[in-house]
Amino acid sequence: MKWYWIVAIVIGSLVFWFALSAILYKQFFKRFYDLVLSLFALIVLSPLLLILTIVGAIAMKGNPFFVQKRPGKINKKTGTEKIISLLKFRTMTYEKDENGNLLPDSERLNRYGKLLRSTSLDELPSLINILVGDLSIVGPRPLLVKYLPLYSDEQRRRHLVRPGLTGYAQVHGRNAISWEEKFKLDIQYVDNITFWGDIKIIFETVFAVIGHKGINSETSATMEEFKGNNISHDKNE
Repeated sequence: MKWYWIVAIVIGSLVFWFALSAILYKQFFKRFYDLVLSLFALIVLSPLLLILTIVGAIAMKGNPFFVQKRPGKINKKTGTEKIISLLKFRTMTYEKDENGNLLPDSERLNRYGKLLRSTSLDELPSLINILVGDLSIVGPRPLLVKYLPLYSDEQRRRHLVRPGLTGYAQVHGRNAISWEEKFKLDIQYVDNITFWGDIKIIFETVFAVIGHKGINSETSATMEEFKGNNISHDKNE
């Protein structure tokens, strides 16, 4: 067989694969790519994960991992969010004041933690969450369980899909935008999930991490706590 026929077959196969991925992305290929890419990343990055685990144990003076319950995708049968255990590297110490209360985030976020956050290396253990199906590579970021009663019906729609390691809101401000803007972007993503859109978000995430964009809010070392919607509070008064 001539070389150009081999090239033509390869190109044709790739075009067919990408076309099929685009057509059936939300129904099948999104989870398929999550599974394949997270497994590949865990294998390739295993030496780095081991190094960060050891260094983190030293820098944090103990357990280098941070595990927290977060709401996942809404179960269609029960109508409630699946509660997942999000795994990350710890970026803040457990230092307390003389009364036994945790110090403010800005004081517990040490130099090592700032490095992890600025490079997003603290997110690497979450690849395990993607592998087991709790997270997707791209989707609305999983927030705190205690926020669930505070969402409006529209904001809660962000849980109609798996939460993501990165998302549309993360590449458009991350912690530097307001909660209202963040939720609006999350819903916009939920309503417009596409193969090429996710690829674009992944590339934009890489550039955002390199440029250290939106890591902190304007008034806090981390994102301020979500207090709910003003409309919701008015109704309760």
